Amino acid sequence: MDPKSRLEKERLEGKQKRIIEMVEAADRVFARKGLEKTTMQDIADEASMGIATLFRYFPKKDRIIVAVAAKALESNLVVFQEVLEKPGTCYEKIEHLFDTFIVFNEQKESRIKFLESFETYVAQSTEPFEGMEVYNAASKQLVDIYYQIIETGKTDGSIRTDIPITDTLSTLSNVFGIFAKKLSLHRSILLLESNVPSETQLLILKNIFLSYIKNN
Repeated sequence: MDPKSRLEKERLEGKQKRIIEMVEAADRVFARKGLEKTTMQDIADEASMGIATLFRYFPKKDRIIVAVAAKALESNLVVFQEVLEKPGTCYEKIEHLFDTFIVFNEQKESRIKFLESFETYVAQSTEPFEGMEVYNAASKQLVDIYYQIIETGKTDGSIRTDIPITDTLSTLSNVFGIFAKKLSLHRSILLLESNVPSETQLLILKNIFLSYIKNN
């Protein structure tokens, strides 16, 4: 590599490293203070950099909020891709995804709370939310991978053929994911607590859904 190309490569790597540091700092501050109360100065202080540097990369708080939300989906993308590529039937892969939701619900409560806050924040915005194309692109990747998993169910014989497979599996996964998220968010609200542990509720729901779609 010639000196000019090496310098350009190092410059781009340095820029990417700074962006990652900013996003990770924002993630930590959002977890402590919430989206509304966090200021750009808070994020700059957390990242140990000047506010002007932060604004150079993220001209508005909306953009760094979206960047954190997109980052939150990255781990899901890895899991979905692993499930798609691993051997097994569509039924087994759907079961694995349900199990992943359960584990995520137990271990990633702060991440779930952030994503819920993010969705509410965007929905309540009176103006178009800047940078949403980044988050939407990550969401589309998840959906595309899931649809590839569903497609295998149309040919491997593991899923009932007397139901609309794509619509049914999409609906069940959405319902399961939303229910898992709500259980995590309501864990600390006494009025909504149940004598049945959240993991048990999710396992029951998983078994109901799997029983419904299995081709016996």
